[in-house]
Amino acid sequence: MPFPLGATPLQGGTNVAVYSETAEAVEVALFDAVGTETRVALPERTGHVFHGFLPGVGVGQRYGLRVHGPWDPANGLRHNAAKLLLDPHATAVEGGVSWGEDVFGHHFDDPTRRNDADSAASMPRCVVADRSFDWGDDAPPRTPLSETVVYETHVKGLTKRHPDVPEELRGTYAGLAHPAVTQHLTDLGVTAVELLPVHQFVQDSHLLEKGLRNYWGYNSIGFLAPHGEYSSAGDGGQQVAEFKAMVKALHAAGLEVILDVVFNHTAEGNHLGPTLSLRGIDNGSYYRLVGEDRQHYFDTTGTGNSLNVGHPAALHLIMDSLRYWVTEMHVDGFRFDLATTLTRQGGDMDVHSAFLDLVHQDPVLAPVKMIAEPWDTAGYQVGGFPARWSEWNGKYRDGVRDFWRGAEGSLGELALRMTGSPDVYERGGRDPVASVNFVTAHDGFSLADLTAFDEKHNEANGEGGADGESDNRSWNCGAEGPSDDPAVCALRDRQRRNLLATLLLSAGVPMLLGGDEIARTQGGNNNAYCHDDEVSWYDWEGADADLLAFTRELIALRKAHPALHPRHYLPAPDDADEDADGAIVMRRADGPRMTDADWGDAVSKALAVHLTGPAGDGGADELLVLLNASEGAVEFGTPAEPRRGKKRVKRWELLLSTDPEQHLRRPLAPGATVLVRDRSLTVLRRTG
Repeated sequence: MPFPLGATPLQGGTNVAVYSETAEAVEVALFDAVGTETRVALPERTGHVFHGFLPGVGVGQRYGLRVHGPWDPANGLRHNAAKLLLDPHATAVEGGVSWGEDVFGHHFDDPTRRNDADSAASMPRCVVADRSFDWGDDAPPRTPLSETVVYETHVKGLTKRHPDVPEELRGTYAGLAHPAVTQHLTDLGVTAVELLPVHQFVQDSHLLEKGLRNYWGYNSIGFLAPHGEYSSAGDGGQQVAEFKAMVKALHAAGLEVILDVVFNHTAEGNHLGPTLSLRGIDNGSYYRLVGEDRQHYFDTTGTGNSLNVGHPAALHLIMDSLRYWVTEMHVDGFRFDLATTLTRQGGDMDVHSAFLDLVHQDPVLAPVKMIAEPWDTAGYQVGGFPARWSEWNGKYRDGVRDFWRGAEGSLGELALRMTGSPDVYERGGRDPVASVNFVTAHDGFSLADLTAFDEKHNEANGEGGADGESDNRSWNCGAEGPSDDPAVCALRDRQRRNLLATLLLSAGVPMLLGGDEIARTQGGNNNAYCHDDEVSWYDWEGADADLLAFTRELIALRKAHPALHPRHYLPAPDDADEDADGAIVMRRADGPRMTDADWGDAVSKALAVHLTGPAGDGGADELLVLLNASEGAVEFGTPAEPRRGKKRVKRWELLLSTDPEQHLRRPLAPGATVLVRDRSLTVLRRTG
C-alpha cells in the first residue's frame, strides 16, 4: 500500500513506502545480524510512491534504501544506488555515519562525477521499531500559555553529571525521567521542558576531526526517530520506548514536553555534502534548489541547504513528523528552529504559506503549543507569525539586557517588553502569550556568564574565537571572568537576580535557560554547540543553592499573582481611574505617572511598574515593581490613596527583593517612600 510512508509492521510482514518523483526503482536493503545485505525491489508504484509488502520482515529488522535513477547534478538529479540511504520516515536509527569519501555521491576531486563506492559499511541502519507501549492513564497537562513557565534544556547535559541519577542513566531519556530530575523541575516550579533537538542527528566530520562533537543537535537526518545516543537501553529500536517512558514520567509530574525541531535543513549540507537520505531519494522535491542553477541549493539557514517547503513531498514529511510526535510520542508542543525559512515559498516570508496553512487547519496539532524562532539568515520577523503561534522574542532579550547593564535610553524599551511587547503583537490581535520572553538561551551566554564576561571566550571551539555573537549586551560587573572580589561577586549576584526577576515578572511566556537557576557557567563560551563535555553539562555539585531558592521563590510569586501573567493586555487607565482593577501604570520613581518628557529622559534608569490584577474574592491583586539600574540608590514613592472615594486603608508590604539587605520595618502607608539600592529590584504588595 502506498501509505503511510516508511516501514509499517503488519501481520506477517512489513509494508514499505517511499516517495520519489525522479527515481526509476527503489530497493529495500535488509541486513541480518552479521551485516549481510539482501536487496528487495519495491514492486509497486502508485503515483510517485514506490511500495511493497515484505513478508517475514518484522520489528527489529535493520534496513536502508537503494534508489536507482539519473545522476545529473546540473539538473538537480543526484541518484546513486551505491549509496545506502536512510528512510526519511524511519522511526528508529541505529549507529552513526563513519566519515569517508564513500558516503558522498560525488568524487572529492570532481563533484560532477558520480562516486560508485558502496557506502553501506559507513552508514547507520534504519530499524523497524515496535510502536506498542502501555501509556496507562497518561494525559497531556495542557497548561494554558498564560500559566506556562518553560525550561529550555538538553537531554544529555541536564543529567550527565547529576549525582543522584544512576551513572548508567545519566545523559539519557531515562535519566531525564528519573525522580531526582523531575523533583528538581517541579520544586523549581516550571511547567514545561523544551528539549534541544532529539530528532536523529549526525555528528559533523569537521568537529570530529578537531576532537569535538555536535552537542546541540541542529543537524537532523531523521525527523521521526528519537536520537539513539540518548537511549540507555540501546539504539536498536529501544530508544522509542525509552522516549515514551520519559514523556509519561514528565506528564505524571505535571510537566509538558516541547521539542525543538529542525525542519529548515538537514545534515546533507550543500552541493558538496554527503548523500545520506533525501538527496539520493528525490533531491529536487525535498530541497529548494537555485532557479536556473539546480546544481546548487537555496540556503537561508547557514547550513548549505533549505527544505523545499513549496513542494508537497517536503511538507508531507514535516506534517507526518509533527503528527507522529503528538499521536505516538505524546509530546505537547514544538519550537521551530529558524521557522521563517519554513514560510519561504517564493523567497519572502509569507503568513499564508502552505506550511502555516497546514498547521493552522490540522486537528491533531490544534491543542499543542507552537513556538517559532522568527528569523533566519535572510530576515528578522519577530511579530510576523499568525495568531496561532507564539514566538521567541529577541527584542525582549535585548531590551532587558540593555536596561540592567545601564544603557542610556532603555527605559521605554524595558516598559514595552515587561508588558508583553504590545508594540509587536497587540496590533495584530494577538495577546501577551505570543511573546516567549527570555534573557538567555542555549545559543549565547548563560546567565552566570552574562554577568561575568564582556567578551566571548570561544577559543576552545577551534575557530580562532571567530564564531559566536560578538554583540552580547553583557556586563562583567567590573572584572572579566571569575573573581574573588567581594564587591564584584555581590554585584553579579544582584544582576543575576535582577535579570531573573524581570523575566518572571513580565507579561508573556517566560523561558528559563536550564542551569541558570544554579548559576551554570560555560567559562565565557557563548557558542558551546560543539562541547559535549563539562563546558556544557550542568555542574550540580557546584550549584548556587541561594540562587536556586530565589528562582523557586520568583516562580511561585508569578503563579500566585494573576497580574503577573495576564491572558490579555492590561490597559493603561486614565489618570482619574488609575486604581482600576486589571490595569497597569508606569510611574516615575517619585510616584506620578510617566509622561512623554520622562520617557525621553535618556539618563533615567529607574521605573516603578504598578500592576493591578483582576479582582477576586479577596479584592484586587496589586503589586508595585521597583526597578533601579542606576549606579546609586533611588528613593521610590508609593502611590497615593485611590481617587474614587473607595474606603480601603491598604499598605504596601515587601514581597521580594534582589537586594538581600532590603527590609521594611513596617508596611508602608500610601504615599510613603522606600529606598532601593543601586542595581536592584524590589517588589511590594498592597495589602489590607
